Amino acid sequence: MGRPLGTAAFGDIVAQAVRKGAAQKGMTRIALIHATPAAVGPIKDAFAEACPEPDLVNLLDDSLSRDRTLTPELTDGIFDRFDALGRYAVSFGAQAILFTCSAFGPAIERVAQSVGIPVLKPNEAMFAEAIARGGTIGMLATFEPSIASMAEEFEQQATQAGRPVTLKSMLVPRAMAALQAGRREEHDALVAEAAVKLTGCDAIMLAQFSMAPAAARLRGQTRIPVLTSPDSAVAALKKKLASAKA
Repeated sequence: MGRPLGTAAFGDIVAQAVRKGAAQKGMTRIALIHATPAAVGPIKDAFAEACPEPDLVNLLDDSLSRDRTLTPELTDGIFDRFDALGRYAVSFGAQAILFTCSAFGPAIERVAQSVGIPVLKPNEAMFAEAIARGGTIGMLATFEPSIASMAEEFEQQATQAGRPVTLKSMLVPRAMAALQAGRREEHDALVAEAAVKLTGCDAIMLAQFSMAPAAARLRGQTRIPVLTSPDSAVAALKKKLASAKA
């Protein structure tokens, strides 16, 4: 009689089955790693519209966002959890990883250094698009712990690109609470109201993946470009995978 399956053994069996299924279909497998369920729909919609071919696997640990609000800095435990998520994505045959959680930059960078597949940070592609435009870029955010790290990442990318660009960040109070309570319409209205106050900008970025559905409302009230993380990330990942196959 065999030994009972432990958690690790069961996980290995699941990963092997999932990996085999994708291989049989000849599909590109992309791991989408989330810290909130609110990010799942927007990135799924972005892939469906611009890149429907890949086999998408969603990994969600919604305790990450809750734990992140309790600490000003990323803890060793959070780093270790991201390492584990990266290893698990590799174990089931992911050919790329896209993180949709915007307050964990250094942890994502460590994953990128430890796995042998492309890893995309949530706002990396959107930042590149905004920096290429130059001028003054506004950023609306609904998750306050993400603002400082995102601003730092933006400045680093701008410096590396050698582009003169100014970032104006603004928190949208109560929007995340409304979204978590299932009040999407209220969330989008609050984001749109905040955008009106973000004057003198050449483009507006929506910081969180969960904000992407509000973009349509903003585009109806402004003439400047409104950039979202899901759309930019899908376009960049599609390009990365095409280059890897060439």
